[in-house]
Amino acid sequence: MVVSIMIAVFVVGYVGIAMEHSININKSATALLMCGILWSIWSIFSPQVDPALTHEVLSAQIVEFLGEACEIIVFLIGAMTIVDLIDSHGGFEVITRHISTRKKTRLLWLVGTITFFMSALLDNMTTTIIMVMLLRKMIYNYRERWIFASMIVIAANSGGAWSPIGDITTIMLWMKGNVSTLNLMGTLILPCIVSVCVPMAIATHFLKGVIEEEKTSEETSSRPEYITKKESRIILVMGTVLLASVPVFKSVTGLPPYMGVMVALGIMWVYTELMYKKKRDIEESIKNRVSKVIKHIDMPTILFFLGILMAVSSLQSAGILTDAANFLNEKIHNIFAINTLIGILSSVVDNVPLVAASIGMYPVPDAAAIAASADPSYLEFFVKDGAFWHMQAYCAGVGGSLLIIGSAAGVVAMGLEKMNFAWYLKNITLLALAGYLAGIAVFGLEYYLLGL
Repeated sequence: MVVSIMIAVFVVGYVGIAMEHSININKSATALLMCGILWSIWSIFSPQVDPALTHEVLSAQIVEFLGEACEIIVFLIGAMTIVDLIDSHGGFEVITRHISTRKKTRLLWLVGTITFFMSALLDNMTTTIIMVMLLRKMIYNYRERWIFASMIVIAANSGGAWSPIGDITTIMLWMKGNVSTLNLMGTLILPCIVSVCVPMAIATHFLKGVIEEEKTSEETSSRPEYITKKESRIILVMGTVLLASVPVFKSVTGLPPYMGVMVALGIMWVYTELMYKKKRDIEESIKNRVSKVIKHIDMPTILFFLGILMAVSSLQSAGILTDAANFLNEKIHNIFAINTLIGILSSVVDNVPLVAASIGMYPVPDAAAIAASADPSYLEFFVKDGAFWHMQAYCAGVGGSLLIIGSAAGVVAMGLEKMNFAWYLKNITLLALAGYLAGIAVFGLEYYLLGL
């Protein structure tokens, strides 16, 4: 009975998150409320299920789950602050100002390529904002700009999937120890490239000619006047190098990734403080110090991650995720089918709880567990850097491009460009699906032919 109630609450909460814009209730509020209700239900009824599950035991479990969730949250806070620090000092202009081509097809490939690799270091949402704002200065036909913006969404999601710090779901898998940096990047880089190239190759047929020069307006700079170009470039290079060094920090020290991000943020903080110390003639209120930039962090999103991760942990504590894993193993028993389905679902509902649920459903097995299994060859898919986890990183990240509401990048693009859901469904979804399936095919070839 209690299991059915908890599943019902989770489904209702999931629907509320998916319909955030329809019901006008922030998904963070829904996630936090769902988390509190689920743990309350389990706390009240758990002694009836298992007398050993006292309130003291559950409290200890909550602290353990909270610690795991906070590792991801602290990592995100540090990474988001560094990205905002670069942006507030005009660092990204160094990249966007070098785009000068007027040919539409060439511009599409250039923008897609920059987005793909930029999102591997930055979060998808920030990358999408930067690139869409660039398009506004170059393309004035909103229908054509929608095509470009849609390709940016696809490139941002695909670019984040192959990097351990490029997408929240990949970050989760990496920090939980399900994947490692080099193996993840080596396995997914080609499928992710294919997932971008296929839809962009099709989209080039919709774009002809060049952008008319006379329609462009004078570009405005996002770099504060008191920041020199040299300082802006230093902050860009320093921030990107430090973010890229986080996996190296983890490999060398063995410490969790969030410690690497904290060190990176500390270095950026010290540099900017020393930089502003020399600018005594600048009014303090307009200086973009870390202490000011950090206030602009998207806290509702941070709280959403906290709520959803803790809500999923309640299902794990109740054994619901284990039962779900057993059901999938018995009825489907195919990691390609399971992950393909997860990717398609991630275009409708948020991919964070999907991946969080998968992590709870399939613990990474050790050699003893594999040897004792009735089907050891199947269980080997779930070891660290197993095919299941690599494919899930791809599917959960790239699958969000199938619908405009399927990812943070898509929602941002939709808001900035006032894109129509039906237009995206009619004109872009099949392109994204073609790239998604092509990437899965490449992944399958890598696995069966090369053993990756």
